[in-house]
This record gives sequence, C-alpha cells and structure tokens, in this order.
Amino acid sequence: MDRITQGVVFVGGVSAILFVIAIFVFIAQQGLGFAIFDLDKEVFFTSPAWRPTSEPEPQFGALALMAGTASVTGFAMLVSVPFSLGAAIYIGEFATGRTREFLKVLVELLAAIPSVVWGFIGLTIMNPLIIDLFDVPVGLTILNAGVILGLMAAPIMTTIAEDALKAVPDGYREAAEAMGATRWQVIRQVVLPSAKNGLVAAILLGVGRGFGETMAVLMASGHAINLPTSPFDSVRALTATIAAELGETARGSEHYKVLFSLGILLFLVTFVINLLADILVRGRKGKRA
Repeated sequence: MDRITQGVVFVGGVSAILFVIAIFVFIAQQGLGFAIFDLDKEVFFTSPAWRPTSEPEPQFGALALMAGTASVTGFAMLVSVPFSLGAAIYIGEFATGRTREFLKVLVELLAAIPSVVWGFIGLTIMNPLIIDLFDVPVGLTILNAGVILGLMAAPIMTTIAEDALKAVPDGYREAAEAMGATRWQVIRQVVLPSAKNGLVAAILLGVGRGFGETMAVLMASGHAINLPTSPFDSVRALTATIAAELGETARGSEHYKVLFSLGILLFLVTFVINLLADILVRGRKGKRA
C-alpha cells in the first residue's frame, strides 16, 4: 500500500512538471519563432500603438498593454498585501477557537468565488460607486480592477501567510515573552522575521495571480489601450488582450503569432519574478548563516 501511495504521489509530481513543459513547448511552437526572427522588438517594447489588424501596416506595440498589466497588478498588491498580512496575523496570533475557524472558512469561501463573478461585481457595483465617489466619467479603471484583483488575491495570500506564521515554533514566542516582550514585539521582532520566507512566497503568489488573471481584469479595467497616468485611467492588460482577440484571429497569421508572443512574455515575467524571489530568499539565508 505504501508503494502504491508513493507511486501515485510520484506520478502526480512528474505529471505537473510535464504539463508545465508541454504548455511552454506549445506556446513556444506557436510564437517563439515569430518573436525571435520576425517581430520588431523595438516597436513591441517601446510603442503603445497596438493595431494588429490595421492595413496595410499592422502595429504590434505592447508597451501600453505591459503598463496596464503592471499598473493593475501593482495597485492590487497595495490593496491585498496589507489586508492579507493583517488578516493572517490576526487569525494566526490573536483569534482563538471558533472565531479562528470561522475566519479561516470565510477566507476559503472568498477564494472559491469565480473570477467572472468578481468581474461582474467590478462592472455593476464598483463602476457606479467609483463614478459617484470620485466624480469621474468612467468607473472601469485601474482603481476598479486593482481593488477587485486585490480582493481576489487576498484569500490565498492570507492562507499561505497564516500557514507560514503557524510554522514558527512556539518556543520562539515563549522565549521572547520570558524576556518581557509584549505581544506586538513578539510578532514584529520574532514571528515575522522567522516567517519571512513563507510571507515572501505568499506575496509572490499574489503577484502571479495578478499577472495571470484574465476575466475580472477584462471586465473591470475598461479594456482601453492607454499609458496610465492615474488610478482613474482605463487600461488593457496582456491577458485580457489574448483572451479578447485570440478567438477571432486567423490561425497562423501575424496577429495570431504575436498573441502567443505576449503569452511567452507573460511566462518569462512570471519566471523572472520567481527566480528573483528565490535568489532573495537564499541570500537572506546565507547572511543569517
């Protein structure tokens, strides 16, 4: 029985790796050649003009799309990181008994809400609310998408951060309290530094969720090609562009291939974020050693 369980776990782990490799191979097969040899990189990275169907000369400038993705994700992190860490600290360090269990269930229920429902909330509730509160003509903006995306990312970030805090040995807390530290001093000077690796992982997962989210951002951001200058600008994200245009694009065309080039860009950005985080965590371990 143990061998069977071990075999199932091994197959599951290997399958996950193979699936990731297969996805990357498929995306690379569709767009890597075009991205390397045919795509004008200078225009792609520096021009905000995204006109893939214009005649006679289509324009594949992705700067506005990258800026839209970065601005929405950045604003979402401003919303979700303080909320998630605060919720994790309260659930892990202050709440007890039924209160803790109720809050954990509530957080998990928030994580189960489909992204299209969050997008609908942004479209029908946040949109008129932003218009009324800030006296702007349109409420489908960075602010709207950032708040919605921050709320979407917060539950899973809270869960992972709370697990990281729980993993800190109780002996650390008891030793600090024996030296006269208050509850907040224990949390700030002992628990949080000891759990920093898990907290960084939680934040990175939130950033990855922000870069990869599609439907809610498509519905709440306004889907307008702009270089944002304020939270009240409508923008278009990379993922939303792929979702909105791929279904109506001729297979094998330049437009089709450049959309897969955007997918490769998203893959590389996610890879770099995780690589930098791994280097950061390893560097901190080395300094402490």
